[in-house]
Amino acid sequence: MCGRYYINDETAKEIEKLIRQINDSLLLACKERDVYPSGKAPVIIGQNDRMLAEEFTWGFPGFDKKGVIFNARSETALEKKTFRDSVKERRCIIPATGFYEWSEKKDKYFFRSPDHRVLLFAGFYRQYEGSERFVILTTQANASLEGIHHRMPLILGPEEAESWMFDSEATDILLHKKPGLLEKEVKGQLSLFD
Repeated sequence: MCGRYYINDETAKEIEKLIRQINDSLLLACKERDVYPSGKAPVIIGQNDRMLAEEFTWGFPGFDKKGVIFNARSETALEKKTFRDSVKERRCIIPATGFYEWSEKKDKYFFRSPDHRVLLFAGFYRQYEGSERFVILTTQANASLEGIHHRMPLILGPEEAESWMFDSEATDILLHKKPGLLEKEVKGQLSLFD
């Protein structure tokens, strides 16, 4: 998965609805925008058997202190020392309208749910220097991304959200799930500002 996804106003309303279904005590303030690594974004975390919305920074600090680690392979996340404890103890959900990928020819594609519902990316988080930061899990791309990219976000269904957050036994199963097909839209070519 490339390093950008998108949230529109409709998705923000769906996020709020999802949170209210699980936890009526919290409203999510979210605005339409592209989300980049190192940027702040809404995430859903589990705390005391309740789901809460927070705003965390996307990406763990890189090993060289220059870049950020914003994705992790779902197939090997539990094997990696950097990710293991977070995947076991601090799972989160990252809501999005869709995500972007670029082809080798630098064509920009936007992927979203065929019914235009919110996508729920599986992720995990931890604290670095007083700031909560998250990583999005990726999996092998399905036919939706054929010829464009070999990875895609690990996308959960709404019925899997609670299991992802609170059921440690379900984690291993969900880490290996295959996301459904997505709708693809060409958004132009890579520009100086992308």
